[in-house]
Amino acid sequence: MSRRTLNLDDTVYNYLLEHSLREHPVQTALRQVTSTHARGTMQISPEQGQFMALLVRLIGARKTIEIGVFTGYSALAVALALPDDGEILACDISDDYTRIGRPYWEEAGVAHKIDLRLAPALETLDARLAAGAAGQYDFAFIDADKTSYDAYYERCLQLLRRGGLIAIDNVLWSGSVASPAKDADTAALQQLNDKLHRDDRIDLSMLPIGDGLTLVRKL
Repeated sequence: MSRRTLNLDDTVYNYLLEHSLREHPVQTALRQVTSTHARGTMQISPEQGQFMALLVRLIGARKTIEIGVFTGYSALAVALALPDDGEILACDISDDYTRIGRPYWEEAGVAHKIDLRLAPALETLDARLAAGAAGQYDFAFIDADKTSYDAYYERCLQLLRRGGLIAIDNVLWSGSVASPAKDADTAALQQLNDKLHRDDRIDLSMLPIGDGLTLVRKL
C-alpha cells in the first residue's frame, strides 16, 4: 500500500519489464534500432506502448490517429492491437524518420493498417474534418511538436466519437512543467495541462508513465 506512485530505480524498472512486457519480436527489433538513433530518446517506452495497445483493445478501437510517428514503434504497437480491418491515420513530416519503421511494419504484417501521411498534421486533420470524418475515430495519440499540442487536441476531440480516448505524451516533460517555464515547449505543455484540468468536455487522468501520459475520454 502506498499513498503515492513508487519511484522506479533500474532494478525495479527491469523487474516491471521482466514481469509485464509482452513485446512482439519485431517491436523489440525496431526499439533496439531506434535506441541507436541520434534522436532515440524521442521513442516512447515499451511499457507505454503495451499500455496503449491494451487501451485500444479495451475500447474495441478500429480507427485511430497518431500525431508524431518518429521511427514507428508506437504505430506498430497500436497496429498490432487493432483488428485486421483497423486503421491508423499516421501523421508526420519526416520521411527520414518514418522510413526506418516501414520495413518493420511490413515484417509484422500490419503495414496495411497504417495510412502514413507525410504532411503537417494540422493539414491532414483539417482535411479529415472537411471530409466529414468528425466523430468517426476511436483513439488518438499525440506525440509531436509541443507548441501545437492544443491545436492537435482540439482537432482530435472533434474527430473522436463519444467515449473515444486521446493519449497525450510528454505531459510531465521530465518534471519541468512543475517549475516556471523557461521555453516555449514547457509553457505550451503547462497551458494545455491547465486547460485539460478545467475542460468539462472530457474525463481526465494524468499518469506518471514514461514522460507523463494524459488520458482524455470524450464525453
